[in-house]
Amino acid sequence: MDSHSRMVQFLKVLLPLAAIVLLSTVFLLSRSIETNVTVPFTQRDIEERLADQVVTLPNYRGTTRKGEEVQIEATKATQGTKNSVPTASDFKGRLGLSDGGVITLDSNSGMIRPDKNTAIFVGDVVIITTDGIKVTTDLLNTALDEIRGDTPGQVDGTGIIGNFSAGRMTFGTEKKDGPVHIIFTDGVKLVYEPEKAER
Repeated sequence: MDSHSRMVQFLKVLLPLAAIVLLSTVFLLSRSIETNVTVPFTQRDIEERLADQVVTLPNYRGTTRKGEEVQIEATKATQGTKNSVPTASDFKGRLGLSDGGVITLDSNSGMIRPDKNTAIFVGDVVIITTDGIKVTTDLLNTALDEIRGDTPGQVDGTGIIGNFSAGRMTFGTEKKDGPVHIIFTDGVKLVYEPEKAER
């Protein structure tokens, strides 16, 4: 038997033995697997989410028929049951107008009804526009397929000419492709502040 054949025979024995040694070393030196992993939810949180079918950080994004952006998000939302409607907490919205303006909406809670193309903001509702108007109210109904909304109750606000209040507020376009207007009705009261108007 020549030296080449002896080398081949030797390697046939050596290489499998080396593989076994390496595998043994991997298992011996590997770290133990952590089986007690902590979850960022308590058992009660998990049970509530399973019972109420809670969705964390829901986010709705869409565009109107004119291409304007509608974004609505919340901290968490529940699907609701046969005795309760679906609701979301920390309900926030952003309406991007075609002229570059923005209306931001913020409330304690709310709900989206895609079947009716509506979103409802409830509790400590704050409406802010990029042209300096800030309005607060208790309830705001908005559309999802166009920039449109209304408050069935009283609103209080501030603007570039002073502070005001009204029994009702609506916003939307008067013409099909016209600009968005905010209209206050039902007993409008304005405290005119000239220094604000001059700025």
